[in-house]
Amino acid sequence: MILQALCDYYEILAQAGEISKPGYGVTGVSLALQINEAGELTRVFSLKTPQQRGKKTVEVERKFELPLLEKRTSGIAANFLWDNARYVLGYDAKDNTSRAQDCFMAFKALHHKLLDHVDCREAKALLAFLDDWQPAQAAKSALLADYLPMLASGANLVFCLHSSCFLHQCPAILAAWDTHCSRTSEHAATMQCLVTGERAPASVLHASLKGVRGGQATGTSLVSFNDASSESYGKNKGQGRNAPVSKRAAFAYTTALNYLLAGNKSRLYMGDTTMVFWAHSPEKCYENLFFAAVNPEKAAEKDAQTDDDGTQRELNAILCHVMNGEAVAMPRFDPETRFYILGLAPNAARAAVRFFYADSFGNILRNLKRHYDDLEIQRPPNEHYDLLPLWVLMNETVSPNSRDKVSSPLLTGAALRAIISGTAYPEALFSAVMVRIRAEGSITRAKVAIIKACLLRKKNFEHKEDCTVALNDQSTTPAYVLGRLFAVLEKAQKDALGGIKSTIKDRYFSSACAAPASVFPVLLRLSQHHIAKADYGWKSSQNIQKLMEKLDESNAFPTHLGLNEQGIFILGYYHQQNENYAKSKQGEE
Repeated sequence: MILQALCDYYEILAQAGEISKPGYGVTGVSLALQINEAGELTRVFSLKTPQQRGKKTVEVERKFELPLLEKRTSGIAANFLWDNARYVLGYDAKDNTSRAQDCFMAFKALHHKLLDHVDCREAKALLAFLDDWQPAQAAKSALLADYLPMLASGANLVFCLHSSCFLHQCPAILAAWDTHCSRTSEHAATMQCLVTGERAPASVLHASLKGVRGGQATGTSLVSFNDASSESYGKNKGQGRNAPVSKRAAFAYTTALNYLLAGNKSRLYMGDTTMVFWAHSPEKCYENLFFAAVNPEKAAEKDAQTDDDGTQRELNAILCHVMNGEAVAMPRFDPETRFYILGLAPNAARAAVRFFYADSFGNILRNLKRHYDDLEIQRPPNEHYDLLPLWVLMNETVSPNSRDKVSSPLLTGAALRAIISGTAYPEALFSAVMVRIRAEGSITRAKVAIIKACLLRKKNFEHKEDCTVALNDQSTTPAYVLGRLFAVLEKAQKDALGGIKSTIKDRYFSSACAAPASVFPVLLRLSQHHIAKADYGWKSSQNIQKLMEKLDESNAFPTHLGLNEQGIFILGYYHQQNENYAKSKQGEE
């Protein structure tokens, strides 16, 4: 299903002319070697260009569409018309001269095999260079001296006859490469493709994926076999033949996935998970809308710097219409368009599929709107997020003292599935937030929003009427009323003692939340002293009396509150805290 959806997306992009054709791929190149028609190296120049990234200016490789990257493992395999210094020049900064010599000879042999019968000056110049070049020259060459650190880092190189005539753009040379690709396919074993169902030459090694966070620098594989325990019977060391995918399909899905991984608005990072998303359409509005919906604050920040024509405002308006189920007056936009979301995580040299979800675009956005509705809660004055992005929510599950400030990847994946599918949030998310509140004593908007959303989606939860955006003054649910009462008692202490560093919340909150009967009698006796000292103690006394009247006289303080009731207690405390602040603010005004 995943590979098939990616192959279909490749065909859509290919028809729109936005992606490489079979046998080619987009690769970053750092240096160009300029040679003359006699094959002599005359100049070396950098292809890197300065690019602004945030507040920093960095040198970025120039992207070219080059003959497809050769899949490398531990063996020697040369690329055509380009490669790193070990293959192109036989240079190895680690003085592994034997290995570098073998790599250069493989590069030379490949080009003689493909270009010996090509009658053009570019091909003849390149072959002359390879025949005359001695790997020992690289370290001594004055032309290369300034670029040796770049060569040692694995920079890619291309050839040119002059600064604007690159050899990988020569039609005669590219025709030789296309012929070579077709012959290679003819000699491959013909098997039934698991993606297309057609009998076609099977791909033994699939191209690597670049851009998976935490993956190897050389790339990761989505489909690969190199262990006998993973291979099928009779397919010993068969690699890709264990799950036959045609060369065409393997090229299509890897090229489409690398295209998504390289995009700014088709990729997001959640912890160690790299999430890519795409629609079954050439229109980019679907990816842009989903990006804005999942990470509204990041989308606004990016487009505030790059968008000055109102495009982001238009996208936000469309997003609101679609989320509310209203018609959208936009050409070529269809809420029924199929939309796909894929989460990838690093696993040694492979990319593990964390999750995969497919649905209509309209359904996904409606589920996102329901998610934000469930999260909605009264915002403190110092809070700057209108909507809470997923990464903010997941950060609330991580200990501030943790060395690795990354949330659990399994929990992040489960939470995202619940959001986009509209199902119940994982119980582990609710439990993790409750643990953090007990451990830290910090009750933030994001934590309380998670508690509210999780309680609303629980099937057999009886007190959903208490999961409101702001204070529910009519509620008589014991846990909710006790949460409010604790906030009033805390305010009474603050009014009496002024700017104290530690309040009853720091000492008693966890106990009051779990076992009210053991704490509240003590706090009520203590409050009488605070009320007597405060200038407006009579007001706190009235509030305490009103809340006590809402409790059952026979069992005002339960001996124990369950986990769900503790969540309601925290909601009541948060709502009353905001109410206390709002009334104080009104009094000052």
